[in-house]
Amino acid sequence: MPPAQDQAMPTPDSNIVPEKVRDGIDVVINGEPFRHTGDPAMPLLWYLRDVLRLTGTKYGGEAQAGNGADLVLVDGKPLPAIGQPMQALAGKQVTTVEGLAANDGTLHPLQQAFIDEDAIGCGHCTPGWLISGVALLARTAQPSDDDIDQLPNLCRCGAQTRVRRAIKRAAAGKAGQA
Repeated sequence: MPPAQDQAMPTPDSNIVPEKVRDGIDVVINGEPFRHTGDPAMPLLWYLRDVLRLTGTKYGGEAQAGNGADLVLVDGKPLPAIGQPMQALAGKQVTTVEGLAANDGTLHPLQQAFIDEDAIGCGHCTPGWLISGVALLARTAQPSDDDIDQLPNLCRCGAQTRVRRAIKRAAAGKAGQA
């Protein structure tokens, strides 16, 4: 039933004044654009965890002495999120562990290989291993043991052997196969 003709439409409050768009730092995270309008020196790690609630990336220590748990891809290069101030990320593409899977939920081959090889101990270092492993596979199709040993990640649970097998499984295109 159509609305009655004699009902008046509400009049907007004339005191409403639109704000201009805030200046900020534009960055693309996991394919989505964001504008950071806070402290430009805020480390990316805290922006991801505290603002966007992307908690896969873990605090792993200071940028130069960390264990690799806070690695993210910045324009395809693995970097520690604690060492990246937001001001340095203007116009950059950031991929976190949450952004490795396809939009339809299909896991990245390395994520599937980690599951296949049970390459997860306590899980704290896993996001960093995945990020550095994805970057390694992007630059080296068939990484050697030495290539894998050069990754900056540490695991206190002893999952390194399974991580090595997972990286090699993904490189061989056997992720998801028995």
